[in-house]
Amino acid sequence: MAEDEEEIYDGFRSHFPLAFGKQSKSLTPLEAIHNATARRPSTAAATTTDRQDNNNQGLPSLSFSSKAWLTSLRNPKSTSTSRHRDDASLTNPSSSSADDDVAVGPPRPPPADEDDGGVMIGPSRPPPVASNSDDDEDEDGDGALIGPPRPPPAEMDDDDDGSVMIGPPRPPPTDSDSDDDLAEEEEEEEENRHRIPLSNEIVLKGHSKVVSALAVDHSGSRVLSGSYDYTVRMYDFQGMNSRLASFRQLEPSEGHQVRNLSWSPTSDRFLCVTGSAQAKIYDRDGLTLGEFVKGDMYIRDLKNTKGHISGLTCGEWHPKTKETILTSSEDGSLRIWDVNDFKSQKQVIKPKLARPGRVPVTTCAWDHEGKCIVGGIGDGSIQLWNLKPGWGSRPDIHVERGHSDEITGLKFSSDGRILLSRSFDGSLKVWDLRQMKKPLQVFEDLPNHYAQTNIAFSPDEQLILTGTSVERESTNGGLLCFYDRAKLELVSRVGISPTCSVVQCAWHPKLNQIFVTAGDKSQGGTHVLYDPTLSERGALVCVARAPRKKSVDDFEAKPVIHNPHALPLFREQPSRKRQREKILKDPIKSHKPELPITGPGFGGRVGSTKGSLLTQYLLKQGGLIKETWMEEDPREAILKYADVAANDPKFIAPAYAQTQPEPVFAKSDSEDEEK
Repeated sequence: MAEDEEEIYDGFRSHFPLAFGKQSKSLTPLEAIHNATARRPSTAAATTTDRQDNNNQGLPSLSFSSKAWLTSLRNPKSTSTSRHRDDASLTNPSSSSADDDVAVGPPRPPPADEDDGGVMIGPSRPPPVASNSDDDEDEDGDGALIGPPRPPPAEMDDDDDGSVMIGPPRPPPTDSDSDDDLAEEEEEEEENRHRIPLSNEIVLKGHSKVVSALAVDHSGSRVLSGSYDYTVRMYDFQGMNSRLASFRQLEPSEGHQVRNLSWSPTSDRFLCVTGSAQAKIYDRDGLTLGEFVKGDMYIRDLKNTKGHISGLTCGEWHPKTKETILTSSEDGSLRIWDVNDFKSQKQVIKPKLARPGRVPVTTCAWDHEGKCIVGGIGDGSIQLWNLKPGWGSRPDIHVERGHSDEITGLKFSSDGRILLSRSFDGSLKVWDLRQMKKPLQVFEDLPNHYAQTNIAFSPDEQLILTGTSVERESTNGGLLCFYDRAKLELVSRVGISPTCSVVQCAWHPKLNQIFVTAGDKSQGGTHVLYDPTLSERGALVCVARAPRKKSVDDFEAKPVIHNPHALPLFREQPSRKRQREKILKDPIKSHKPELPITGPGFGGRVGSTKGSLLTQYLLKQGGLIKETWMEEDPREAILKYADVAANDPKFIAPAYAQTQPEPVFAKSDSEDEEK
């Protein structure tokens, strides 16, 4: 008998997966993770969820019914007993005992229909809905009512499809409600038309100042962020967990701000532009491949210098050719470089100026095909050069007064018809490259305080997005503004940070995620906006990956810290201030030297009349020192040694004693003397 029951249980068990009924480890669901990173609660989603919960009220729980069914299979004796009781109650309803009037444990499922053969398999069916009051009276007559009474049946309207209304009746519709509904529907349609991923947000932190440069590779797996704190941080979505920490930090040029970052077309290298005059090339892992040469600052003609002579302002990799890059500088020139040759540039471009001098080139950009270059000049002009045989520094298109202040960002559309420009004057201008005399549209009231504020397109290029800076007197924070390219009007404004300014922005086409950099003088970060239903990979990968928990068995060797200054050879000398304080406390070293005595000595000291020292005084008193040189004639003092030198020569005469015993002197010639 037991073997047959086990076979029946195994037969039923084979229809379900192995994990059914087992307690799995508690894992954080993705829904909870996305709710934690949500920017704001979605009212539509909340309404839908509440409506589903209301519809599910009164229905038996699937997990509870399945658990009860498995328990009945595991305990066949209790199951058979209850089954006999159910059969008896079905055969003779009046023969039910008094024990059945009181419910113990979970409620019984309703009786099965005749078509099912009298055996119920699987979760219990939901209770039937009462259609009229007669059914309630009949059911109340069958047995005692357990639980609260059922609600009265709803009045059926002609428009309803026989459904039962749950909850309080709906209020009658009004004109204002209908208008609000229409407005909400229009907003939903507008959002769905643009499909901007804004529901969730994460922040890639790590910088201590505003993040001024941003670059996302073409596959969307790695993100570069550069800051005014002189560092570049590298993030990898595939290897990053929910802590969102960077895997590498670089300092390209010590003491110089990072102003721009750009990936190569193959994403195997990236260009780093800092405030120094030399741009650097790094590989994908952050290792330095080379640094471009710096020019001679004493050469006046910029075309004769090998490189830039002042700080760089912008740089961008060629969109098609992986060996060519473009840089602009404060020295007033644009230069095209070959990555394989760091010692010289390929082309030098000097923009056209109204007056002779050096005006910085604040920004530069390639078009989508790499056949055109645009530069933003410090005087507010916009100049374009077409790359063609024999081209030079004379621009093909020159807009003298594009902006009233320095230009911070330029961007081409992929079709080569639209040019966007962003400036310090707080405006965003849309230009038609076929007619550059006047902009198509000017968007004002966009404060900008950073020279790296840029513009970006959406993947379908139907939206234009840019950031704003925080002003002192304004209550608005850093905003990300979206504009419709076709209608040339504002679509949406998204608040990124209440205190930090928005500088760089990018909308990645493959990830469908928006990257926004922000910060101020004390902090900086990269905000990633995404939507779990619209976005792919990127932030979705790392947010759901929990960090590894530390185990008791983990062992980590304590690092040995070698401090070279702790050795006596490198130990710093104590400060002289402490030495002076120590000397002042010493009565012998701090004793002031005594002045010399004039006149006769006293107190054990000898006077300075006959020598200031005791030795000189004693020698003078003994007659050993006689100072007679002041009283003698110098000629007489020398001639008194003439006889001694003639009788006993010591120096010159002995050398000529044998060859020339008597000295021969030259005779004076009267003619020579006269001459």
